[in-house]
Amino acid sequence: MANYYNIDDILAEEGFVPVVFHKAANGVVIDPSSETNSVEQGAKVELPLWLAQELYLRQAISISVPACFSQRTRLEIQADAACVDLKSRSPYFYEFGCKIAPLVGDKTIEILLLSAFKIRYKEILTKAYTAVFTTTSKFLTLLTKEETNLYEAAQASMAAFKKWRMGGPRLQRASVLGRKRKPLD
Repeated sequence: MANYYNIDDILAEEGFVPVVFHKAANGVVIDPSSETNSVEQGAKVELPLWLAQELYLRQAISISVPACFSQRTRLEIQADAACVDLKSRSPYFYEFGCKIAPLVGDKTIEILLLSAFKIRYKEILTKAYTAVFTTTSKFLTLLTKEETNLYEAAQASMAAFKKWRMGGPRLQRASVLGRKRKPLD
């Protein structure tokens, strides 16, 4: 709830997580095709993160590690994080991981996020500063929303640097230095 009005935060919490109900719940419609409006104790379902967080705080459910942080994904990231399509796993992979890690109690998620970001950060900045649009279009499809924002910021920074470097005099006289003092009588 820290970023209540942030659309990216809202969309990050829309990711589904597998949960197991510890208590039965009446009047809950999880599956519209279901004949009953209740969830039995021990039922395994997938809920959006925002709902799972609230039910977890009330000790009604336990949360499992989502599929986007599976062992297969971890192995792919360890092999070559720069080539992994994290966007297909979760458009907000890093933010979703930061929110889910304390709920599932898996410290390896935090390590996974950090190592993936370190490796991909270097690749993102290199592409943003050097690559032409034709070679980066495929690369951009692999980036998460957070990485896309980083890439766009790096490109804007490079454009501003080039504009500064090419235009105008290198040194400008400060307006304070142009004024003359009044003589003391």
